[in-house]
Amino acid sequence: MHDATIISDIHLGADNCQAKRLCRFLEDLVESPWKSNKLILNGDVFDSIDFRRLKKSHWKVLSLVRKLSDRMEVIWLCGNHDGTAELFSHLLGTAVMDEYVLHSGGRKILILHGHRFDTFLDSHPMMTWVADQVYFLLQRIDRTHRFAKFAKKSSKTFLRCAQVVEDRSIEYARHAGCTAVCCGHTHVAAAKEEQPIAYFNSGCWTEWPGSYLTVANGLVRLEHFASEIHEGTPEPSVDDVDEPVTLRLTAS
Repeated sequence: MHDATIISDIHLGADNCQAKRLCRFLEDLVESPWKSNKLILNGDVFDSIDFRRLKKSHWKVLSLVRKLSDRMEVIWLCGNHDGTAELFSHLLGTAVMDEYVLHSGGRKILILHGHRFDTFLDSHPMMTWVADQVYFLLQRIDRTHRFAKFAKKSSKTFLRCAQVVEDRSIEYARHAGCTAVCCGHTHVAAAKEEQPIAYFNSGCWTEWPGSYLTVANGLVRLEHFASEIHEGTPEPSVDDVDEPVTLRLTAS
């Protein structure tokens, strides 16, 4: 039994949102509600609040979240792309807040999106927009997302921003008396446990495979939800439908 399942950065309305795969993941939670006591949506569920951009699969994600809220506690933590808390609270029947402290196995685990620590967003809006467009273009060119991931991880500016979010969230968690912090925002899945304040990031659902965190008895695990792929073959495109399999990754 998991105390919580944490996902972030779904970006409903964006062309690169992996909504169909996410529906598979959420359907698994709906059919097996005993797997987790809580579902925590750690920010940027929407890419924007323009609902005209939502596709059929995006609306299905919202429907599944609503269904899950009848079976388990669903907590929505606001991200920089999300709209007002009041709107989402009525739309999905969920609690909406800026941060949340999860008590699990005698540990206090801070969960927040992390955008408050990213000063680059406010200081360089045009550069951020251009970088996003290049990233989306690379994803369109290569549906395996390998080029986009390589470009992101090769950007010194992006890596510096991700490190700032990590460092400042850890310091914030230390002052809050927590032993671990779980963020989103950077789209970089991470599990760094070999330090006084452990740092985790649930990654995103705009790349494939989608990543998430599970918490059980104080133990946080980074996991990936992926379609089954034969070794040596490219990953399927966004519209492919395959049987899902959960891949458990250990922290590096």
